[in-house]
Amino acid sequence: MKMDYMTKADQQKDKGAWDFVQVKNLVKFFPVRGGFFQRVSAWVKAVDDVSFTIREGETVGLVGESGCGKTTVGRTMLRLIEPTSGEVIFNGVDVFKLRGRELKEVRRNMQIIFQDPYASLDPRTPIGESVAEGLKIHHIGTPRERFEMTVEMLRKVGLQDYHARRYPHEFSGGQRQRIGIARALALRPKFIIADEPVSALDVSIQSQVLNILKDLQREFGLTYLFIAHNLSVVEHISDRVVVMYLGKIVEMASREELFRNPLHPYTKALMSAIPIPDPTLSRERIILQGDVPSPLNPPSGCRFHPRCPVAIEGLCEVEQPPELEPAPEHYVACWLYK
Repeated sequence: MKMDYMTKADQQKDKGAWDFVQVKNLVKFFPVRGGFFQRVSAWVKAVDDVSFTIREGETVGLVGESGCGKTTVGRTMLRLIEPTSGEVIFNGVDVFKLRGRELKEVRRNMQIIFQDPYASLDPRTPIGESVAEGLKIHHIGTPRERFEMTVEMLRKVGLQDYHARRYPHEFSGGQRQRIGIARALALRPKFIIADEPVSALDVSIQSQVLNILKDLQREFGLTYLFIAHNLSVVEHISDRVVVMYLGKIVEMASREELFRNPLHPYTKALMSAIPIPDPTLSRERIILQGDVPSPLNPPSGCRFHPRCPVAIEGLCEVEQPPELEPAPEHYVACWLYK
């Protein structure tokens, strides 16, 4: 059975002309409970007032160091984690207001590739059944048709027909991640969140998986939110980049603009850590002092000010900087550009 995919030309007639996904003032706090009655004693402010957009057919890279809230943003957008407040508008529909069958239908078009290719597959289930599970849940096709769809998706990611009957422990890490990609694509979604899909893989395998993602995007007109902490990977695959620090967005720009002219001190520090593949060249490293503050008790004012080498005394530690636009479509939350 041939899968009836929508072509890129159909999905991307006006690429970049409108915001396909809109994240508005997204907040996610996790309660900390203690005592005999397990009362809430504090809140972990994992994501605090995050807003950005993703245009149809593009890849937005979401970057930041571990613990900044990247994965929480992605999982909350899909309602794998329920939000504290905010909105996620997907294709004109507020995902957070949907219930029951309506939510199920929207989730068919919003899928996720998980970070850990080992933990994201059921070890007791053949990978063909794992890939076809979404088709079964949404009552798509007969069992035979679902098997043919599964085999076709496995071919798309570089695997063979006979792999459908094998179990996860029989595959390498790179092959398991390909299976995760096939599973995310089985329902023919329009939007995919890739949660650090190559961070657990060898460098040579990373490039193969990234090329698969780009090829599939061209073929099916997919829209990606690509979550990562490796800026080299983000530069390779993204059209625009969003930089997060401790639950807040600090900078947002096109890939070319961000890597040519980073503005926020935190972004500059991240850029200085990118290795240069030439032993005759060197880059001046910006070494940040101290550790990342706890999201249980984030700093007042600008959350980066305790580690910022150019913080403005009497201002940065008191007031949260607004989102400024020093250059067209280049946004930064820093008092230096006010």
